[in-house]
Amino acid sequence: MSEINKLQAKKPVALVTGATGFVGGHLATRLLKDGWDVHILIRNGSVLPEQPEFGRMACHVHDGSTESMIACLANAKPDIVFHLASLFLSQHASKDIDALIRSNVQFATQLLEAMNANLCTRLVNTGTSWQHYNNEDYNPVCLYAATKQAFEAILEYYVQACSFKAITLKLFDTYGPGDLRPKLFHLLNKAAASGEALDMSAGEQFIDLVHIDDVMEAFLIAAQRLLDGKVPVSESYAVSSGQPLPLKDLVALYAEVSGQTIRVNWGARPYRYREVMAPWNRGASLPGWKPQISLSEGMKSLKNH
Repeated sequence: MSEINKLQAKKPVALVTGATGFVGGHLATRLLKDGWDVHILIRNGSVLPEQPEFGRMACHVHDGSTESMIACLANAKPDIVFHLASLFLSQHASKDIDALIRSNVQFATQLLEAMNANLCTRLVNTGTSWQHYNNEDYNPVCLYAATKQAFEAILEYYVQACSFKAITLKLFDTYGPGDLRPKLFHLLNKAAASGEALDMSAGEQFIDLVHIDDVMEAFLIAAQRLLDGKVPVSESYAVSSGQPLPLKDLVALYAEVSGQTIRVNWGARPYRYREVMAPWNRGASLPGWKPQISLSEGMKSLKNH
């Protein structure tokens, strides 16, 4: 029996990093729902979401060392690793350098080394559209995006030298029910509830939003490509709605769909340094995937959350 047929005959085993975050948590619970044997890798001091599903996952705690990472992978024995853990900072200060490198480069490289030591060669990696400022092949919006690119360069070594098969999914803005991150819809809901005006930029930048359920489908399709042996070396895809909207239009649509009164002081804040005015639109499309949830439909899913 071939390796692929053996995988299809048993319950696939997934190891997920970043399961304490919004996207990673959704992925871990979705995999569990779909019948996977789910293992999650967390750092010392991480707090798991208070959801019963997490009690059905095997949890491995990484103490920061490469030896610990190798032991975690040896215990999990995954068929595929989903790497979503990262430290996101839209702008950094000097004090953030160590944490950014430790989280986005060191931890991720330890993960690859541990995979190699345990003969696990399939990886779904998470990148960002912010690696492509001004729609360029590579121009990082911020240091966070540069660390994501640095890890991709390191990953390519393991692809070329250690026969890894990898897919990097480059995410745009994500949203969905239960999202407590201080992102756009969370801020709009707080402003509506308080009645206070929200200070924002002039609102001319285009935003590309993808609903969390569509993002999950992209991860599952990518994993299946790897399990089916369709990835010869490494691949990279953009997980984009393909229909970005100006921020002003986005806020107006959300107010209409949610039925809330949202007061905004447009132009009260300057644009961020290296503000992304138009999202990257030159990324390859993941075969078999396209977003199914329209923006207005997705906004309706946020009601009562």
